[in-house]
Amino acid sequence: MRPTSRPAPIIVDTLQRPLRDLRISVTDRCNLRCTYCMPREVFGKDFVFLPRAELLSFEEIERLARLFLPLGVQKIRLSGGEPLLRHGVERLIERLAKLQCTDGQPVDIAMTTNGVLLVRKAQALKDAGLSRLTVSLDGLSQATFQRMSDSAAAVGTVLDGIAAAQAVGLTPLKVNTVVKRGVNEHEILPLVEHFRHSGIILRFIEFMDVGTTNGWRMDDVVTAQDIVERINHQHPLRPIDANYSGEVAKRWALADGSGELGVIASVTRAFCHECSRVRLSTDGKLYTCLFASAGVDLRDALRRDTGNEALSRLIAETWQGRSDRYSQMRHAATERPVRKIEMSYIGG
Repeated sequence: MRPTSRPAPIIVDTLQRPLRDLRISVTDRCNLRCTYCMPREVFGKDFVFLPRAELLSFEEIERLARLFLPLGVQKIRLSGGEPLLRHGVERLIERLAKLQCTDGQPVDIAMTTNGVLLVRKAQALKDAGLSRLTVSLDGLSQATFQRMSDSAAAVGTVLDGIAAAQAVGLTPLKVNTVVKRGVNEHEILPLVEHFRHSGIILRFIEFMDVGTTNGWRMDDVVTAQDIVERINHQHPLRPIDANYSGEVAKRWALADGSGELGVIASVTRAFCHECSRVRLSTDGKLYTCLFASAGVDLRDALRRDTGNEALSRLIAETWQGRSDRYSQMRHAATERPVRKIEMSYIGG
């Protein structure tokens, strides 16, 4: 386990936030249609996904990743869409796992997946050098899972995938649950019961207004405070310290020692002031905020044979000019004049 102390930042943005985390979306496709991310009425059978030629190749992703590390990046997370749909993603992990941070330590490689393909992929991911894994799971009952994912996938397939990941040693393993009022808040306590004593860290996330297609309303948000109170009533909780500065989840321990929970108050308690994340889209655009409306095209620069020094300078200047703090300025209105990038394109 890497120590939590961190070297001085290499570059900072206009609000003095360092660049530490790179999130890479490796595909815009997914095998689920979760209502808060890829609602079927938008991403239906006629939706046109990116053609293969527009996706960054593994070689291009590796080249860009190498340029981010000297600027301060220590963690890389692969996402999507559903990253396990990207053919040969294990080969990409192998490439990235060989990279080193400025302190000489291997870069921390993580992935977020919906877990549907995890049973048959877990061992290959571990062998390739994946450091950590997060699985999205929005309900334990088949009815709730189908309602949230809008798919015919079986919740048991995801649970089997989680067990397979644990069995091959992809730990610490986290499970993320987006909570939407009137849809799956009744699953909060069953999820806690299921993952107690498992060694898996369960995290609840407030329903966010990412993109412009998920019909977000403040009325649909089950707040972090409400989530904690519900759990604490049944299973007393005690707060525990963050693992590192800028950790987005507030950590809680079950007082009886049966496990750890996290609650991400992405709407009600913004954490923009400590955000150290930058995002690379499937087709190579660089975004400095999950709620961005535009990005910087690195793929075009790559394919015009731009040198590494110029590419690095472009990345650094993009971060140094960053002033994003959308969540701190959010209000409850549902009318949004600016079209934001969809989560399935930019990654979670």
